Amino acid sequence: MSALRLGIVPALLLALTAVAQGQEPRLAGRVPEPARTQVNAILTAAHTGGLPTEPLIDRALEGAAKGAPAAMIVAAVTRLRDELVQARSAFGETASTAELTAGASALRAGATAASLARLRAVRSGKPLTVAAAVMADLVAAGVPADTAVGAVLALASDADDADYLTFRRNVQRDIALGASPSAALAVRIRAAVSGADAAPSPGTGQTGPGVPRKRKP
Repeated sequence: MSALRLGIVPALLLALTAVAQGQEPRLAGRVPEPARTQVNAILTAAHTGGLPTEPLIDRALEGAAKGAPAAMIVAAVTRLRDELVQARSAFGETASTAELTAGASALRAGATAASLARLRAVRSGKPLTVAAAVMADLVAAGVPADTAVGAVLALASDADDADYLTFRRNVQRDIALGASPSAALAVRIRAAVSGADAAPSPGTGQTGPGVPRKRKP
Protein backbone atom coordinates (compact mmCIF):
# COMPACT_ATOMS: atom_id res chain seq x y z
CA MET A 1 0.00 0.00 0.00
CA SER A 2 1.42 3.40 -0.99
CA ALA A 3 2.21 6.13 1.53
CA LEU A 4 -0.61 8.20 0.00
CA ARG A 5 -3.14 5.46 0.66
CA LEU A 6 -1.80 4.97 4.17
CA GLY A 7 -2.47 8.64 4.79
CA ILE A 8 -5.99 8.54 3.36
CA VAL A 9 -7.21 5.60 5.42
CA PRO A 10 -6.80 7.23 8.87
CA ALA A 11 -8.37 10.46 7.61
CA LEU A 12 -11.33 8.55 6.23
CA LEU A 13 -11.76 6.62 9.47
CA LEU A 14 -11.63 9.87 11.43
CA ALA A 15 -14.31 11.42 9.23
CA LEU A 16 -16.55 8.36 9.54
CA THR A 17 -16.12 8.38 13.32
CA ALA A 18 -17.07 12.05 13.47
CA VAL A 19 -20.20 11.44 11.42
CA ALA A 20 -21.14 8.46 13.59
CA GLN A 21 -20.84 10.69 16.65
CA GLY A 22 -23.12 13.29 15.06
CA GLN A 23 -20.31 15.71 14.26
CA GLU A 24 -20.07 17.19 10.77
CA PRO A 25 -16.31 17.74 10.28
CA ARG A 26 -16.77 20.56 7.75
CA LEU A 27 -18.34 22.75 10.43
CA ALA A 28 -15.36 22.53 12.77
CA GLY A 29 -13.36 25.74 12.85
CA ARG A 30 -15.80 27.47 10.52
CA VAL A 31 -19.15 27.62 12.31
CA PRO A 32 -18.88 29.30 15.73
CA GLU A 33 -20.10 27.77 18.96
CA PRO A 34 -22.77 27.27 20.13
CA ALA A 35 -24.13 27.19 16.58
CA ARG A 36 -21.96 24.22 15.58
CA THR A 37 -23.34 22.01 18.35
CA GLN A 38 -26.91 23.01 17.57
CA VAL A 39 -26.46 22.54 13.83
CA ASN A 40 -24.94 19.12 14.39
CA ALA A 41 -28.02 18.16 16.39
CA ILE A 42 -30.26 19.35 13.54
CA LEU A 43 -28.20 17.36 11.04
CA THR A 44 -28.43 14.20 13.13
CA ALA A 45 -32.21 14.51 13.44
CA ALA A 46 -32.56 15.31 9.74
CA HIS A 47 -30.50 12.27 8.75
CA THR A 48 -32.53 10.06 11.04
CA GLY A 49 -35.72 11.44 9.51
CA GLY A 50 -34.52 10.76 5.96
CA LEU A 51 -33.97 14.38 4.99
CA PRO A 52 -30.96 15.44 2.89
CA THR A 53 -28.30 17.05 5.05
CA GLU A 54 -26.07 18.64 2.39
CA PRO A 55 -28.37 21.66 1.88
CA LEU A 56 -28.38 22.20 5.66
CA ILE A 57 -24.60 22.00 5.85
CA ASP A 58 -24.28 24.44 2.95
CA ARG A 59 -26.65 26.88 4.67
CA ALA A 60 -24.62 26.78 7.90
CA LEU A 61 -21.34 27.28 6.04
CA GLU A 62 -22.85 30.12 4.02
CA GLY A 63 -23.91 31.90 7.19
CA ALA A 64 -20.51 31.39 8.75
CA ALA A 65 -18.75 32.71 5.63
CA LYS A 66 -20.87 35.87 5.83
CA GLY A 67 -19.98 36.34 9.49
CA ALA A 68 -23.55 35.81 10.71
CA PRO A 69 -24.06 35.50 14.48
CA ALA A 70 -24.48 31.99 15.87
CA ALA A 71 -28.19 32.48 16.56
CA MET A 72 -28.85 33.57 12.97
CA ILE A 73 -27.00 30.56 11.57
CA VAL A 74 -29.08 28.19 13.69
CA ALA A 75 -32.29 29.99 12.74
CA ALA A 76 -31.45 29.78 9.02
CA VAL A 77 -30.64 26.07 9.20
CA THR A 78 -33.78 25.39 11.22
CA ARG A 79 -35.95 27.26 8.74
CA LEU A 80 -34.45 25.33 5.82
CA ARG A 81 -35.01 22.07 7.67
CA ASP A 82 -38.67 22.96 8.11
CA GLU A 83 -38.96 23.92 4.43
CA LEU A 84 -37.41 20.61 3.38
CA VAL A 85 -39.95 18.77 5.54
CA GLN A 86 -42.80 20.65 3.85
CA ALA A 87 -41.34 20.08 0.40
CA ARG A 88 -41.01 16.35 1.03
CA SER A 89 -44.59 16.20 2.28
CA ALA A 90 -45.73 17.90 -0.94
CA PHE A 91 -43.44 16.11 -3.40
CA GLY A 92 -43.44 12.66 -1.82
CA GLU A 93 -40.91 10.38 -0.17
CA THR A 94 -39.13 9.61 -3.43
CA ALA A 95 -38.30 13.26 -4.21
CA SER A 96 -34.64 13.90 -4.92
CA THR A 97 -32.40 16.24 -2.96
CA ALA A 98 -32.46 18.68 -5.88
CA GLU A 99 -36.27 18.64 -5.97
CA LEU A 100 -36.56 19.15 -2.22
CA THR A 101 -34.04 22.00 -2.28
CA ALA A 102 -35.89 23.71 -5.15
CA GLY A 103 -39.17 23.18 -3.34
CA ALA A 104 -37.72 24.75 -0.20
CA SER A 105 -36.62 27.78 -2.25
CA ALA A 106 -40.13 28.10 -3.69
CA LEU A 107 -41.63 27.98 -0.20
CA ARG A 108 -39.23 30.66 0.99
CA ALA A 109 -40.27 32.81 -1.98
CA GLY A 110 -43.94 32.57 -1.02
CA ALA A 111 -45.28 29.35 -2.50
CA THR A 112 -47.40 27.16 -0.26
CA ALA A 113 -47.12 23.47 0.46
CA ALA A 114 -50.49 23.07 -1.25
CA SER A 115 -49.20 24.67 -4.46
CA LEU A 116 -46.18 22.37 -4.44
CA ALA A 117 -48.46 19.37 -3.98
CA ARG A 118 -50.53 20.60 -6.93
CA LEU A 119 -47.35 20.88 -9.01
CA ARG A 120 -46.50 17.29 -8.12
CA ALA A 121 -49.99 16.12 -9.08
CA VAL A 122 -50.03 17.92 -12.43
CA ARG A 123 -46.47 16.87 -13.32
CA SER A 124 -46.86 13.28 -12.18
CA GLY A 125 -43.82 11.27 -13.21
CA LYS A 126 -41.94 14.37 -14.39
CA PRO A 127 -39.00 16.07 -12.65
CA LEU A 128 -39.90 19.02 -10.41
CA THR A 129 -36.57 20.73 -9.81
CA VAL A 130 -36.68 23.29 -12.62
CA ALA A 131 -40.39 24.07 -12.28
CA ALA A 132 -40.04 24.74 -8.54
CA ALA A 133 -36.86 26.77 -9.08
CA VAL A 134 -38.62 28.93 -11.67
CA MET A 135 -41.27 29.76 -9.08
CA ALA A 136 -38.59 31.15 -6.79
CA ASP A 137 -36.72 32.91 -9.60
CA LEU A 138 -39.83 34.71 -10.84
CA VAL A 139 -40.52 36.01 -7.35
CA ALA A 140 -36.89 37.12 -7.08
CA ALA A 141 -37.41 39.04 -10.34
CA GLY A 142 -40.28 40.95 -8.73
CA VAL A 143 -43.33 38.91 -9.76
CA PRO A 144 -45.86 38.58 -6.90
CA ALA A 145 -45.60 35.14 -5.31
CA ASP A 146 -49.17 34.03 -6.02
CA THR A 147 -48.86 35.17 -9.65
CA ALA A 148 -45.56 33.33 -10.12
CA VAL A 149 -47.02 30.15 -8.62
CA GLY A 150 -50.09 30.42 -10.84
CA ALA A 151 -47.95 30.81 -13.96
CA VAL A 152 -45.80 27.78 -13.18
CA LEU A 153 -48.90 25.68 -12.48
CA ALA A 154 -50.55 26.87 -15.69
CA LEU A 155 -47.63 25.47 -17.68
CA ALA A 156 -47.14 22.36 -15.57
CA SER A 157 -49.02 19.81 -17.63
CA ASP A 158 -47.31 20.59 -20.96
CA ALA A 159 -44.00 22.39 -20.35
CA ASP A 160 -40.75 20.51 -20.08
CA ASP A 161 -37.66 21.83 -18.31
CA ALA A 162 -36.41 23.64 -21.42
CA ASP A 163 -39.78 25.37 -21.81
CA TYR A 164 -39.67 26.56 -18.22
CA LEU A 165 -36.17 27.93 -18.65
CA THR A 166 -37.18 29.76 -21.83
CA PHE A 167 -40.24 31.17 -20.10
CA ARG A 168 -38.16 32.45 -17.18
CA ARG A 169 -35.56 33.94 -19.50
CA ASN A 170 -38.20 35.77 -21.52
CA VAL A 171 -39.89 37.21 -18.44
CA GLN A 172 -36.53 38.37 -17.06
CA ARG A 173 -35.64 39.84 -20.46
CA ASP A 174 -38.87 41.83 -20.62
CA ILE A 175 -38.30 43.16 -17.12
CA ALA A 176 -34.78 44.22 -18.10
CA LEU A 177 -36.28 46.07 -21.08
CA GLY A 178 -38.50 48.08 -18.76
CA ALA A 179 -41.70 46.07 -18.35
CA SER A 180 -43.16 45.63 -14.90
CA PRO A 181 -42.73 42.09 -13.54
CA SER A 182 -46.50 41.48 -13.55
CA ALA A 183 -46.93 42.79 -17.11
CA ALA A 184 -43.99 40.77 -18.39
CA LEU A 185 -45.35 37.58 -16.87
CA ALA A 186 -48.90 38.23 -18.09
CA VAL A 187 -47.79 38.65 -21.71
CA ARG A 188 -45.53 35.59 -21.64
CA ILE A 189 -48.08 33.33 -19.97
CA ARG A 190 -50.75 34.33 -22.51
CA ALA A 191 -48.38 33.50 -25.33
CA ALA A 192 -47.42 30.19 -23.72
CA VAL A 193 -50.97 29.06 -23.04
CA SER A 194 -52.19 30.09 -26.52
CA GLY A 195 -49.29 28.32 -28.18
CA ALA A 196 -47.89 31.49 -29.78
CA ASP A 197 -44.36 31.26 -31.11
CA ALA A 198 -43.55 34.84 -30.16
CA ALA A 199 -44.90 37.48 -27.86
CA PRO A 200 -44.35 41.25 -27.81
CA SER A 201 -42.13 42.49 -25.04
CA PRO A 202 -44.43 44.68 -22.92
CA GLY A 203 -43.87 48.37 -23.53
CA THR A 204 -41.18 47.81 -26.19
CA GLY A 205 -43.01 46.71 -29.31
CA GLN A 206 -40.32 44.06 -29.77
CA THR A 207 -41.02 40.37 -29.98
CA GLY A 208 -39.25 37.45 -28.47
CA PRO A 209 -39.67 33.70 -28.43
CA GLY A 210 -42.61 32.40 -26.46
CA VAL A 211 -42.96 29.01 -24.88
CA PRO A 212 -44.57 26.76 -27.48
CA ARG A 213 -47.42 24.80 -26.00
CA LYS A 214 -47.17 21.09 -26.67
CA ARG A 215 -50.08 20.08 -28.88
CA LYS A 216 -51.54 16.59 -28.83
CA PRO A 217 -51.76 14.93 -32.26
